[in-house]
Amino acid sequence: MKKSLLFILPAMVLATSCVDTLDDYNIDPKRPQAGEVPATTLVSSAERSLARTVVSPSVNLNPFRLYTQYWAETTYFDESIYDIKTRNINGGFWSAIYRDVLRDLQEARTIINANTDPTFAPAVRANQLAAIEVLEVYAWATLVDAFGDVPYSEALDFARPQPKYDDDAVIYSDLITRLNTAIGKFDTSAEGLGSADLIYGGDVAHFAQFANSLKLRLALTISEVDAAKAGTMVKEVQGKLFTSNEDNAQIAFQTANPNTNPLFEDLVQSGRNDFVGTSFFINKLTTLNDPRLNVYFQTRDGKYVGGEYGSNNSYESFSAPGAALESPTFPGVLLSYSQVEFLQAEAVERGLGATGSAKSHYDAAVTASILEWGGTQGQATAYLAQPTVNYSNAASGATFKEKIGVQKWIALYGQPTDSYREYRRLDYPVLTKPDQALSNIPRRFFYPVVEQNLNAANNSAAAAAIGGDNVDSRIFWDKF
Repeated sequence: MKKSLLFILPAMVLATSCVDTLDDYNIDPKRPQAGEVPATTLVSSAERSLARTVVSPSVNLNPFRLYTQYWAETTYFDESIYDIKTRNINGGFWSAIYRDVLRDLQEARTIINANTDPTFAPAVRANQLAAIEVLEVYAWATLVDAFGDVPYSEALDFARPQPKYDDDAVIYSDLITRLNTAIGKFDTSAEGLGSADLIYGGDVAHFAQFANSLKLRLALTISEVDAAKAGTMVKEVQGKLFTSNEDNAQIAFQTANPNTNPLFEDLVQSGRNDFVGTSFFINKLTTLNDPRLNVYFQTRDGKYVGGEYGSNNSYESFSAPGAALESPTFPGVLLSYSQVEFLQAEAVERGLGATGSAKSHYDAAVTASILEWGGTQGQATAYLAQPTVNYSNAASGATFKEKIGVQKWIALYGQPTDSYREYRRLDYPVLTKPDQALSNIPRRFFYPVVEQNLNAANNSAAAAAIGGDNVDSRIFWDKF
């Protein structure tokens, strides 16, 4: 044994002489080192996380299909009665956007700006940075729409562990400025993110279209607090918006983990049966003879039967979410052509400078949604011809908010985060809180407990500024 050790020790000395310190051994071969992560990979990660967050049905993250009363719950119904605290839902949503989306995008920008490779074309660099900026604007707007005032100007800075909260209207104004700048930097003659762009596969022209369509969304979101600015924005994007479902900003998920649609993970892979359609939504679709009903939900004994919202329901007795939603590859949509047409219809009604008629845009929006969900042009035409759906007759005496709001709610079934914002903004459909509700239907998430504990002073100031950290306080654009 002693002789063996004598032979081994010189070998060890020779081996250690090749390194300067023991730190050279302290390297995880599976963890990339500083400077080794491509910026575009971080963008891919951010896009994936963003899409998963806004479309997820997880009760630990995104309860908005429940808040907009598409779905009811079965065994447990805490989220349907607005119990936000037990599962820290608001904290999950907050962390997903800050940590998994914005932080990755920030680091990607840093790497791109630091790239001194002489073969890295300036136009390509500009396109990549512009795309990152658009994604950041989308993510920041999502945070503001959910919480109101949030850490913004001092956020994501390790030197500021207790960042101040910025006013939600001020953040939106800055986001619009940033988006305008990004739009002006796109060069469609040059490449962009390439295959790392999970939304458009590096198609710069499509990304610029997405940016302009997002600008339209932001314009209508602020239209009741700053009509003049909204009108300017609407006029600037005419002719630059989505023109078909082929333009949708969406991610095509894959068949295998970890890149499957989170709907599949919760509805199928989990082995759980937590959700059924609500009687409120299913009855509305049935009354309107909506051709999307058989895609949105499955039958029970040959019928579509909705459960009671805000209560526990027997999964075997009511219509479960449709088979299309159970597919691992079901796309995660960030912004759709149908949305853009509804926004255009609203812009016409508000006199904000959109071209065309409200009816033509409304018809295009409804048709796009039906086609997006696998329906036909004939089905769309027949549906729109019904007196209860036809824009000229729908809900006789109804305001444009009601006509657009109800149909937009139906169309945004696959986009619950957007649906929740539009419900609060348009105030349609008219939803009623369940008898067992712990509060009114939330107008916002209150701040996560971790913020109250670790950023107490700034958090308290933000709560006071927004009118109290509760679900009844309103985002700045939610005026009525």
